[in-house]
Amino acid sequence: MALKKSYSKKDPTKCKVTFTVEAEAAHGAESITIAGDFNSWSSIQNPLKKKKDGSFSIEIELEKGKEYQFRYLLDGKHWENDWAADKYIPAPFSHTDNSVVIC
Repeated sequence: MALKKSYSKKDPTKCKVTFTVEAEAAHGAESITIAGDFNSWSSIQNPLKKKKDGSFSIEIELEKGKEYQFRYLLDGKHWENDWAADKYIPAPFSHTDNSVVIC
């Protein structure tokens, strides 16, 4: 998994983050979505695009200077953290951690 960040020269308040789940980490999934506090933890709003090599990715524009919690949902039933997250923090409603990206 990987997080790639790029900062806008036109709007210095924005950060574009490319979230990538490599084929190995996708575990044969047919679909992956990302849910986080940037989309009210919607498990359907932000589907990742599947590539020919079996990896998935999506680019999301976020506000610079903030931290965002998120997780991936594989095939609508299995939650997965990002192995390359900036950090992890305990999830408030379960006995697991959430991934965090820092913009």
